[in-house]
Amino acid sequence: MKDIILSIQNTEIETLGNLKELFESDGYTIETIHVKKDKIPKELDKYSGIVILGGYMSVYEYLPYLNEELVLINNANNLHVPLLGICLGSQLIAEALGGRVYKGKQKEIGWFDVVINNNGKNDIFRGINDNNIKVFQWHGDTFVLPGSAVLLASSDLYPQAFRLGNSIGILFHLEVTSQMIHDWAKDYGSEMKEVGISRDDILDGKNSEFESLANYCKVVYGNFSEMINAYMNSLV
Repeated sequence: MKDIILSIQNTEIETLGNLKELFESDGYTIETIHVKKDKIPKELDKYSGIVILGGYMSVYEYLPYLNEELVLINNANNLHVPLLGICLGSQLIAEALGGRVYKGKQKEIGWFDVVINNNGKNDIFRGINDNNIKVFQWHGDTFVLPGSAVLLASSDLYPQAFRLGNSIGILFHLEVTSQMIHDWAKDYGSEMKEVGISRDDILDGKNSEFESLANYCKVVYGNFSEMINAYMNSLV
């Protein structure tokens, strides 16, 4: 039985975060690919599921490794391998499967409200009782969804989550820890100045937000792991 999760990491500081412990606690082995130094797999038959993480780059830059990720997403979609894309990962899924990624009218950086619709509450967000949740965002790009995608959540500005087949795209960050955000604030500080926020604005006094975020992450993980189990059972 396969028990390997492929994690595609586009930058050193955008990691699985809380998802790492959740996968490992269920006995999964995580194979991490750092796209700037590792080869992106073309054969996917050994993986139970795939997670594509965030990054500061844009899909429309058509960097070689981003193009390889687009190929991987199409392969995963054709094989029905469960795929979770976070932030840049969600944008790559949208682009690969028929949508379009473009620069948004304004960046969402910090804590924002997201509305989960009925489709979302019956899908990857099943078990989250609140319709409106506060989540962490760090992105400037957004997307037009592929025609056959189902919208699962949105903010005032942008679509925030969708499903197409066994692929789930989530634009916001449920996986982040306070240390991750501290690292991002250090490395991506110029973006924070651009939108007029400080490190203190996104970190100080946010214990309850981080606690809620970790709980939301557990729920999403549980639903994604159910997708993995169904996929693995279909191969038996």
